[in-house]
Parts: sequence; C-alpha cells; structure tokens
Amino acid sequence: MAGTKKAWKARATLLEEALGYPAAWVDHPWGETVVKVNKKVFVFFGMDEDTGHEPGLGVKLAESHEQALANPSIEPSGYGLGKSGWVSIKLDAQSPSIDVLRDWIDESYRLVALQRNIKELDARDA
Repeated sequence: MAGTKKAWKARATLLEEALGYPAAWVDHPWGETVVKVNKKVFVFFGMDEDTGHEPGLGVKLAESHEQALANPSIEPSGYGLGKSGWVSIKLDAQSPSIDVLRDWIDESYRLVALQRNIKELDARDA
C-alpha cells in the first residue's frame, strides 16, 4: 500500500467494514481507535491521522499467524499481546493486500466473538 494517503484510506475502509460485524462497536481506550465485540477488542486501528502517527492495525491471529509474521511490515504486538497471537501491521508498501487484511480481521473477530455472534455472521454471509 504505497503512499500515506492510500494507507489512511485503506485504514478507513477497514474500520468501516469492521464496524459491520455483528455486535461490533468503536471505542477509544488509550487514545486509540479500536473495534470491540462484547467488550473485547478484535482489531486495533491505532491513533487517528491527525495525531501524526503512521497508519496501521493490530489483529489476533491463530491460523494465519506464521504467514503474517513472514511479512516485513508485521511484528508481534507489544505489551505482551504478541504472546497471545496479536500482530501489529504497518500499512505501507510492503503490507499485505486489503483483501488479506480483511481476512485477518475476520479471523480475529472469530477468535474473540461469542459463538452466537459468529453464527449471526455466518447466517448473514450465507
């Protein structure tokens, strides 16, 4: 995702899509934007564009964890979250495509959400 404008646009698109998941809602702990389901974060979007920070996101992965860490734009998340499968992704020229990021947000949601939320998602997507 070359270019900061393109990266911020991708971040905005992914945030909007994450909010479309069943029972998803936005919160701003620690001054960051996160999307939660049932009081649990399933995707971190970091600081907003006007703060001067670079765009990125964080997701919890199980199945795709090793694949993600093979990318130079991705590293285990800080604060001990990396030990639980969380990865931090810089949205830059080397980051995965937006479709891969969508898949990883979906994987993260499914790892964090309650079974009833997952059933609602599957029924909606069927």
